[in-house]
Order: sequence, then C-alpha cells, then structure tokens
Amino acid sequence: MNTTLVNQIKQEFLDKFNEEPLMVFSPGRINIIGEHTDYNDGFVFPAAVNKGIIAAINKTQNSTSSVSASDFKDTISFSIDSIAPMVKESWGNYVLGVIAEIQKLGKTIENFNMVFGGDIPSGSGMSSSAALENSVVFGLNELFNLGLSKTEMIFISQKAEHNYVGVNCGIMDQYASMFGIKNHALLLDCRSIEAKPFEINFENYELMLINTNVKHSLSDSAYNDRRSVCESISKMLNIKALRDANEADLEKVKNKVTDEDYQKALFVIQENERAEQASAAMQNGDLEMLGKLIYGSHHGLQYQYKVSCDELDFLVESAKKNNNILGARMMGGGFGGCTINLIAKNAVEDFKTSVAPAYKKAFDKDCSIYTVELSDGTHLIK
Repeated sequence: MNTTLVNQIKQEFLDKFNEEPLMVFSPGRINIIGEHTDYNDGFVFPAAVNKGIIAAINKTQNSTSSVSASDFKDTISFSIDSIAPMVKESWGNYVLGVIAEIQKLGKTIENFNMVFGGDIPSGSGMSSSAALENSVVFGLNELFNLGLSKTEMIFISQKAEHNYVGVNCGIMDQYASMFGIKNHALLLDCRSIEAKPFEINFENYELMLINTNVKHSLSDSAYNDRRSVCESISKMLNIKALRDANEADLEKVKNKVTDEDYQKALFVIQENERAEQASAAMQNGDLEMLGKLIYGSHHGLQYQYKVSCDELDFLVESAKKNNNILGARMMGGGFGGCTINLIAKNAVEDFKTSVAPAYKKAFDKDCSIYTVELSDGTHLIK
C-alpha cells in the first residue's frame, strides 16, 4: 500500500472538512488466467494487489454529501434522499450506484463526506472501478453500522456497475478486491462465489505487468455484445451458463450460429478448462505448464473472442521470443490495458530495456512496466 498516498488523501480530507476520517484501502486486482469466464458462471484466478483506492470518509451534518476524486480534481455534491444516475458519463456513477443499491436493501445511510485517490495505472485493466465501489460500500458499512457481510457488499458493487454505469460485469473484480489474501491467488468459482486460496510461490519467477497505455473505444459495447452472445448460446443449449457446456455440446448447435459466435462460446469453454488446469499446475509447481496455459489464453482472446488489439499482441509476441518468459497474455476486458508476464526474476531488467524501445518504435507511444505484490483485500487502514 502506498503510504504517501494514504497521508495525502487524509490531509486533503482534514483540510476540506476539518475532522478525522475513517480510512479505507481497496485494492485493484490482477487475473492470472480465466478471462471472460466470470459472467459465464465459470472459474477465474485473480489476486488483489498492492495498488488500489485510498478513501477518507466521515459523516456530515450538512444537507448534502460531498465526494471528491483527488486524481481528477473533481467533486460531486448530492443529497442522500434523491440519488439518480449522472447523465454525463462520470466516476460519480460508481459512487451513486453503490448508494442506490444499499438503499434498495432498505438500509439507512445519511449524508457523508469522502475524498479518494488511487495509484492503479489508468486503463490498465486492474479494476479501479471495483476498487472504488468496494471502498464506498465498505466505508459506508463501517460508518453507519449497516451490518453487511463482505459477500453482500460485493453484490452491491456489482449491481452499481450494472445499473448506474451500464457495464454488465461479472463478480470477479469485486470479489478479488474485497477478499484478497496477501501472497495468495484465489481460484474463484463464479457460480458458488467460493474461492480456494493458493499461496503463490513462483520460485525464481515473478509476475510483471506491461501497460499498453491504450484503451480503444469499443471496449464497453464489445463486452456487452460478447456477454449477450454467451447468454443466447446458453439458452440455445438449454443450460444456465456456458460453464455447464463442453465442446461436444457446442457442436450440436454449430450450424445454428455464426462461426464468429461459435468461436466466442468455444473460447469460454476452453478458457474455463485452462483456469482449472492452471490451479493444478500451480499445486504441482509446474510453472512451464502454467506458462503454456497463459499463452493459450491469449491465443484464444486474440483469435476466438477477438478482444485483443495490435499493441497487446505485439507485447505477447515479444514475450514469446524471450526464453526467460514462460507465459504472457492480455489481462482484463481487452482492447488495451496490460499484459501479464511470468518472467524469470534475473531477466526482468534486460526485457524491460529491449521491449520498451521496440514498443515505442512500433506505436510511437510509451508502454509502462511494473511488478506488483499480492495484497489483502478491502480493509480499514489503522
């Protein structure tokens, strides 16, 4: 956790409201494997990281609430009694959506003040939105003694994104951010919402993220389109979700769907298998197998699900040419964001010095490279 940022956010709150706040840390997340399987009731393999959202929050006697985004130098004011989505797309809808979902459960909250900021790289696919939602619901639960369980809180965060932001996301991001365990990844069953923690021991390897620093504009609409394809094929197969299908089942409806949609469903079925195989590989300490599964995931995301982009593909191809990297893939919804790389610790600096200028030459844009530590989930900062 970034202690400098903690002190900065706390000071901003003190300067603005002249009282001690409750302090909350809510982490971003990485996902080792299992992409686009969460909204298909499948398996994912995320971990909370030491970059996230820091929120300072407290009650107010005022007739309006004030929430400030330190990074954007932006503030919204509203009354708790008249919550409605902001017409213009804004970070504010993540906050307002959480409040609305809490109120739908019949819980009473009063007006409050909040200042937040984060160190999750912009557009990295590390779920700053889930971290923000979780920081709000966790902070309000503490402040107003709402008695919500962590499981109830993540569903509030998810519904806020569905109903106020318009992204029909699965539960992985909110779960990993809320329930993360230091030095562990979580094999999460997105149907039962139960996870098995795996202590991470990559021995002489580590996870390195490379941010493309691009976010192509069709990401949200493409996400919702792919979710709709998965749901319609599930209906065709008379099952609840693609989690319940195997490749033989999918063959039965192959002539009833376009080849593009068939490939999308096939990717989800295969990716679900890869996530389970990855947990076995990690248990057996078989990092080479884990690396192959990670490369397989990217191949499917690129050619079957078609959510990659030139910048992501360039970074994965660069990784494949390096014998010190066991696996690499795009991470997150797609069309930009980060690649995640399983790389030998002693090869990190050399790879950085070769891939960064090559990326700059290819796209006339800098990539950003960083390593992350695995962190505990959303919690109060003492």
